[in-house]
Amino acid sequence: MYTRLDSCPNCGHTELANDRIIVDHSISKESFALSRCKSCDFLFTNPRPSDENLGKYYESEDYISHTNNGNGLINRLYKAVRTVTLRQKVNLIKSYQPEKGALLDIGCGTGHFLGAAQKAGWRITGVEPDSGARKIAEQETSKPIYSSIQEVPEEGKYNVVTLWHVLEHLSNLGGTLKKLKAVTTKESTLVIAVPNHTSWDGQHYGENWAGYDVPRHLYHFRKETMASLMKRHGFRVIERKPMVFDAYYVSLLSEQYKTGSKRLLSAFRSGWKSNRWAKKNDLEYSSVIYIIKRK
Repeated sequence: MYTRLDSCPNCGHTELANDRIIVDHSISKESFALSRCKSCDFLFTNPRPSDENLGKYYESEDYISHTNNGNGLINRLYKAVRTVTLRQKVNLIKSYQPEKGALLDIGCGTGHFLGAAQKAGWRITGVEPDSGARKIAEQETSKPIYSSIQEVPEEGKYNVVTLWHVLEHLSNLGGTLKKLKAVTTKESTLVIAVPNHTSWDGQHYGENWAGYDVPRHLYHFRKETMASLMKRHGFRVIERKPMVFDAYYVSLLSEQYKTGSKRLLSAFRSGWKSNRWAKKNDLEYSSVIYIIKRK
């Protein structure tokens, strides 16, 4: 039912330290340990559910990226902000690839970003393992969506590949990055967004920080470990960009985990503090977008 890693998923080092215990507040209420590699400092959930059992930790009507049904306060705010962030994402990829071409979105969820990119003129391909979300994405885009990255043909090369809060969910890091290399060229751009546990809100909320989101998040990145992971697989980080709205959304969830209530003012204050701190501290935002090229 659970899988324990005896070596670091990043560097393969076998000396691991117990870092902290995190509760899955949103679905199972189970507790999960985080391990830290003593060599490269990579942080990851360990042990974690086996691939066969991981799916049950996504089974919730409130898991917004899979169902689009959640109508609680937090999910209503998420949907309200999504319109703005979709436009920002499309503009971002255009800034790195002005000639609109082929785009692959891995972990496309219910397909809102794919739909926005399609309307902007991109030739889109999506991957989504959750069958319910995949069906919604196919309706959103009128395109078939792959259920696994391994199904994507390697003959086609993509100008842009995006993973919006997806890499931390994928059990086979090495296999995923190998596949990404196979479907891109040196001119392609990889766009990977992940939570950043060294942000102000990550440090402020500690074990109650919603960005850990165990066991769905298998890996917990910061800029140094992302750079080393990419380097090991033939990529390089060329730039980092903030996701400023995430600090407010994550703080709202974290306040609920910490206090048991939705403390809007406290959450807003934490999000504002986090973004202000990040501006002065090397873009250490609650979530970071990494712009990546092949070596």
